[in-house]
Amino acid sequence: MKVDRLVSIIMILLDKKRIGAQELADLFEVSPRTIYRDIDAVNMAGIPVCSIPGVGGGFEIMQEYKMDKKVFSADDLSALLMGLSSLSNIVRGDELVHALAKVRSFIPADRAKDIELKVNQICIDLSPWTGNSSIQPYLEIIKSALQENRLLSFEYTAHHGNKTARTVEPYQLVLKSSHWYLQGYCQKRHDFRLFRLSRMADLQMQEEAFVPRDYQKPVLDFAEMLETMQTKIKIRIHQSVMDRVLDYCSYEDFSPDGDDYYLVSFPFIENEYHYDILLSFGDKCECLEPLHIRTEMKRRIHDIASLYEK
Repeated sequence: MKVDRLVSIIMILLDKKRIGAQELADLFEVSPRTIYRDIDAVNMAGIPVCSIPGVGGGFEIMQEYKMDKKVFSADDLSALLMGLSSLSNIVRGDELVHALAKVRSFIPADRAKDIELKVNQICIDLSPWTGNSSIQPYLEIIKSALQENRLLSFEYTAHHGNKTARTVEPYQLVLKSSHWYLQGYCQKRHDFRLFRLSRMADLQMQEEAFVPRDYQKPVLDFAEMLETMQTKIKIRIHQSVMDRVLDYCSYEDFSPDGDDYYLVSFPFIENEYHYDILLSFGDKCECLEPLHIRTEMKRRIHDIASLYEK
């Protein structure tokens, strides 16, 4: 993982006067080009590393720049430990354990208690309460495939339950809204696609490697698009489901309707996902308007009821 490698490079540069790009590349089993990108990242972080050309050349921290453990403030170290600890809950591996150990080695004894207090003030646990038990092993398989540029094959269940066999070049793991996704180039569709891990089955890493192509990052921010697609509908809910409805809107959208009910201006898109949200509130929610959505809800409820009349 890159953060582990960056911390290690900084520590190596602290210990050694100078080290070559090829030596670092061999040490971390990456290409010299990757090392040059890592050095750029270290420079951007505010640690001036210069490159000495020629025989005996390499990278070194600028002589006039004095760096010791105090270069990281208590807030810096707390943020690093918080981030790494959060990742270690869901992405297991020796590289994270090593990174945590190395970051902790920067903590001076006289600041250890203060930093530990800051780290414990915020707990970020991204692991689900319940869910697909295959997600964790799938994460490990995908991590290996990403590191080795190996193809992945799996069966994928898309919209409306359609199942297809896919072979994919993996490029990025994405955690979005508590769900894991794989961004990769699909050989079936001849394009980049975002695959949700919970919809995968029989994930296998293939022996065949691939040559990485120009990578297209997935579009993850749909805020502007949703604003144009969403409309506000009027629903009446019982107070017992208020906490769940608040997952989709804010307190400003609620107005009391008697002692036990609320009228809610609810953000809605006319698709299966949003109809399912309304249905999930059961008899504690009634769609009041617009009329065509209320009528569609009645039809769906009738179809559900008919299943139990057989």
